[in-house]
Amino acid sequence: MTPDEFRCHGREAIDWIADYMEQVEQLPVLSRVQPGEIRRRLPDRPPQQGEPFESILRDLNEIIMPGITHWQSPNFFAYFPSNNSGPSILGDLIASGLGVQGMLWATSPACTELETHVLDWLVDGLGLPERFLSTTAGGGVIQDTASSAVLCAILAARERVESREQGAGGELVAYASTQTHSSIEKGLRIAGLGSNSLRSIKVDPQWGMRPDRLAEAMADDIAAGCRPFFVCATVGTTSSLGFDPLRDIGQICRQHDVWLHVDAALAGTAAICPEFRAMHDGLELADSYCFNPHKWMFTNFDCSCFFVADRGPLIRALGIMPEYLKNQATQSGAVIDYRDWQVPLGRRFRALKLWFVLRWFGIAGIQQRVRQHVALAQEFAGWIQSDPRFELAAPAILNLVCFRHRGGDEVNQQILDQVNASGKMFISHTRLHDHLTLRFCIGQTNTERRHVEQAWKQISEAAENY
Repeated sequence: MTPDEFRCHGREAIDWIADYMEQVEQLPVLSRVQPGEIRRRLPDRPPQQGEPFESILRDLNEIIMPGITHWQSPNFFAYFPSNNSGPSILGDLIASGLGVQGMLWATSPACTELETHVLDWLVDGLGLPERFLSTTAGGGVIQDTASSAVLCAILAARERVESREQGAGGELVAYASTQTHSSIEKGLRIAGLGSNSLRSIKVDPQWGMRPDRLAEAMADDIAAGCRPFFVCATVGTTSSLGFDPLRDIGQICRQHDVWLHVDAALAGTAAICPEFRAMHDGLELADSYCFNPHKWMFTNFDCSCFFVADRGPLIRALGIMPEYLKNQATQSGAVIDYRDWQVPLGRRFRALKLWFVLRWFGIAGIQQRVRQHVALAQEFAGWIQSDPRFELAAPAILNLVCFRHRGGDEVNQQILDQVNASGKMFISHTRLHDHLTLRFCIGQTNTERRHVEQAWKQISEAAENY
């Protein structure tokens, strides 16, 4: 493809994306294809000769698009959002055009230095502890997902234990609440510690970890000859958006010299608004922290910001220097090589799209949308509470409302199936207190009050027969 052809077809691609952004609200949110339907429409073998760009776009529209679930629809209320925005798309496009492999500072200095600088911006913008700044012993790095961030935290925590207590006996054990994301257990498996090394701690009525039960579990493990080394506290759990009490948990971790990782994958973005920062009380006691701009900060997937208070254990756990990567800048000690802050060697220029988003919206623009989403969720929760057929299943603190029909699991399942089958909206579910619970998350970039009103109308109509 020549530069002139790229210009021509690039304009077509941009127009296609712009048209999609304009039309996505009218599309069925959930894909309606059956398993295997997309593959059956694709040729068995790749083409021997190149095909016109027009043919590729035609098949994109006719074959691929029917199999897309539209996460960018303002009527997408399921799971947690995986957000997008115009400036993010353009930043990602330029990053793809540059094709940078940013494993070392030397392989593209701007890739590293922009990432370091943007993450320092976010420490300030979210009111995070200064110990996460790159100008201290710590710093930030962009991982692909919060799952990778927690794996890196586990590896760093193990490294710290092994370097401080060489030859120390006892099985390493980790702790998380019963509501913590499954990535914690998966990370322990990948690290070779296994699922049996994880202790699940009970939660309080608001779905936050109980510090007293954490302290008891640690004491029992120590008495049994085990070595507590890692705790994951969550700011905004996946099922219910529950908040673990960071200060109490952090003090217990300090007492036993245990690494505290805080996962704020969705809710962390809310800290850009000062009025929501109470959820981070005690964060200065954490050893690591992550949140996902690709959830609620209008930056397309993948982009997870991971901060550490001390980069030393992380680099010792993940750093390795073969001869073919040695260079003068690295050996000078004056630069950051982010390959030592993650599991893979190679890395994309993810900071560029995040930089575009922060520059385009500004802190005030992001605050405005976050506040709007929270206000809409609170209004939706009010509608639930005023309807005698429904009840809230968890406190609606930010932008997630967990609710259910009082008629029981079967009724809630039928309501869920009916509203999702309509194609006009998409919600998901969880189980709280062993009851099927409906989840309604407001966080898509372009969701407005009218979309929430329409969704409530559909839910209410679906419940009319119960």
